[in-house]
Amino acid sequence: MPKSKVIKLTVKDIRDIKKRARLTVLTAYDFLTACILDTESIDIILVGDSLGMVALGYESTVPVLMRDMLHHTKAVTRGVKRALVVADMPFGSYDTPQRAVRNARRFLQEARADAVKVEGGTRIRSEVEALVKAGIPVMGHLGLTPQTAGELGGYKVQGSTRKKAEEIHKDAVLLDKLGVFAIVLECVPAKLAARVTASVKCPTIGIGAGNRTDGQVLVLPDMLGLQTRFRPKFVRRYASLDSNIRRAVRNYASDVAAGKFPSKEESY
Repeated sequence: MPKSKVIKLTVKDIRDIKKRARLTVLTAYDFLTACILDTESIDIILVGDSLGMVALGYESTVPVLMRDMLHHTKAVTRGVKRALVVADMPFGSYDTPQRAVRNARRFLQEARADAVKVEGGTRIRSEVEALVKAGIPVMGHLGLTPQTAGELGGYKVQGSTRKKAEEIHKDAVLLDKLGVFAIVLECVPAKLAARVTASVKCPTIGIGAGNRTDGQVLVLPDMLGLQTRFRPKFVRRYASLDSNIRRAVRNYASDVAAGKFPSKEESY
């Protein structure tokens, strides 16, 4: 029998999911991983600037450059046929409306991403307005925004006070009105995330925001147990690849040292 045609998800599909299902989102930074995620019913593949810490060895996302994000986004989009691919706009790439539009167009035209993600609310209103006006699909990101974590007091829960919670809620309502197609809520109290979700028309995607958002996202190396230096409270590990890979490498090194690899069957 002929294979059924794979239907590419659109921004409209993602918006409509809020009414009937929950969004599944994971990060990817390379072709092979993107291929795997795309065949396992993941709705959105986020090429996160988290690659700075999990792939490039930086201490934060701030050093990540446009060329880094474009390079990895190109690799991911080559492996995706179904999921919506969203590229993080790195620090400094959208600090004016003109720069935001210019760089976002590069993600869509050069890297073939379907949308871009930006961090912030009121402070980037002009940039979001310019992006939406230019016809560029935008995903918002509120709560703990890694690019400005230093200003927020580090990597910790945001919106714990009434004032801060109200700011996040107002920012979410604003982004929704400006036309973003989804909003990531990171490290905010579950009750606040639920309130925001009920207040906006676009889907919300939680990471450390409880289970009453419209979807969830995790950084793939965290979820797979590949990154073990630290473990945020909100991460559930579905595998232990760090230990599995270490064991495989030890066995390989041992076999080579003992002359057991390659065997006769593995030789020409």
